[in-house]
Amino acid sequence: METQKIVEHIRRFVPLSNREQNVLDRNTKRLSLEQHKFLIQKGDISNSIYFVEKGCLRMYSEKTKSIELTTQLAIEGWWLTDFFSFIDNKPSEHFIQTLEESEIISIDKVKYQELLKEIPQLHDYFVSILQRNIAASQLRIKYLFEMSPEDLLQHFTTSFPDFVSRVPLSMIYSYLGISHDGNQMIS
Repeated sequence: METQKIVEHIRRFVPLSNREQNVLDRNTKRLSLEQHKFLIQKGDISNSIYFVEKGCLRMYSEKTKSIELTTQLAIEGWWLTDFFSFIDNKPSEHFIQTLEESEIISIDKVKYQELLKEIPQLHDYFVSILQRNIAASQLRIKYLFEMSPEDLLQHFTTSFPDFVSRVPLSMIYSYLGISHDGNQMIS
């Protein structure tokens, strides 16, 4: 399997030999998914982590049948899973869905643990990725408390133009906690 994009991403953080790249290839699975396909639905156990090689994903939950709360978005070079479900082996409260045709590299939990043993520097890689994810989440929460809906949307569109061109505005509003009319925060 060709995993060049994920290998390039890993090598930005840690060294990876050709032998280790082959180990990675053997322990990953490529998924080619159409738009609006689900990787996880509420109630499923999240047994894999997903690297976006091409495409766009979102993770969301349902407040009600008509209100979706987008918790994460992911484009090329980003990882996504429901970590509570992945770590605790409990049913997910979230859905993970493709927003466009997507090429995903999937690593199931067992293979993930094997990879960490066989390629020890992957531990450092995933620690770096998770630290960045946590830092971004903390900053997002800070902005949610401090910024008006208008300023929050302006900041997001300036900082993440790739998302704005690929994600429907209603989902961006949901991700930012803004009501559909754009005037107030969702409560």
